[in-house]
Amino acid sequence: MHPHLSQLSAALTAVDPDTPKIHAWGAALARVLRAGGRLLACGNGGSAAEAQHLTAELVGRFRADRRPYAAIPLHADTSTSTAIVNDFGAEELYARQVRAHGRPGDVLICLSTSGASKNVLAAVEVAREAGLATWALTGPAPNPLAGLCDDALAVPSDDPTTVQEVHLAVIHMLCDVIEAAEPGT
Repeated sequence: MHPHLSQLSAALTAVDPDTPKIHAWGAALARVLRAGGRLLACGNGGSAAEAQHLTAELVGRFRADRRPYAAIPLHADTSTSTAIVNDFGAEELYARQVRAHGRPGDVLICLSTSGASKNVLAAVEVAREAGLATWALTGPAPNPLAGLCDDALAVPSDDPTTVQEVHLAVIHMLCDVIEAAEPGT
């Protein structure tokens, strides 16, 4: 087997015991979204792409044709992002947007292979103060993000590529659970 596939297989096998957590997150997120709440998602680099992938599946559709859900990738508005970074600094990139868009009962999901991104950690601190649930998809634990969030799923791989690929599988599992919870699908 190719070394990359071997690493990915090992990481997926290690995360398999977290399947009940993924189902619980999906069911909880489905309740929030069906009640009119929102998902805010953030990450940097490839993790930002994964966050945007998740929100696209929820605003658009994953497998089923269903009503759209409120899901915002916090990095995707370039005018807002560049203004915040220019006026307040990079550490405030996500925190300021959580202050603007987050409401009590909403969910903030943070993706980070290192679990140490300062702008993501700042977003979690603001989200907790504002009454949002905070979840993290990270690389190996312990890490600051996993410790700060209400709940975390840490992928035990030192390879960021493998971590991101497992995060994508988890995102698809969440979407499956959310759509299965939608009446009429």
